[in-house]
Amino acid sequence: MVWRLMLCQRWALSSVNVTEGMGVVAVQIAGVDLYVNHPVMALGSNEWIPTTLALDNEPAAACDTHVIVRVQAQVGLVKVRIFTDRSEAGGAGRDPEAMTTVFDGQLLLSDGRLVVGDVIGESRFITSLLGKPGRRRVRVSVDAAQGRARAVDIVIGAETV
Repeated sequence: MVWRLMLCQRWALSSVNVTEGMGVVAVQIAGVDLYVNHPVMALGSNEWIPTTLALDNEPAAACDTHVIVRVQAQVGLVKVRIFTDRSEAGGAGRDPEAMTTVFDGQLLLSDGRLVVGDVIGESRFITSLLGKPGRRRVRVSVDAAQGRARAVDIVIGAETV
């Protein structure tokens, strides 16, 4: 499985992708095309995902450390973009193209890293570009809130709260 992950993941660090609008500046710090085996993708802390976290009929569910979202599995890559929000407004007013916000709240990133991958742990992407550990404001947007997302945008507050 590791060889498949290495062939299917494409990551790029960029300080060039800057989104500005209504006084908001979001800088893309990472991007990955992720092949997932399970239709539920988790993002958050490097800790274990609580077994009580379930989607039920919602597009997303969250706890203190993780957010889970429904994604397409085994038919194509899921495009994940990670941004840091450099504005004082906390991301208010940013309008990504055809994306629906499914989570807007705080996550505890206990070691300062963000992990994105399927819930069974077969495919994972970890970024340590966030800085110090702590609670951060996180907004997750998807291209298909009622179905299986093919694209996920994650905007993370630049400062811990």
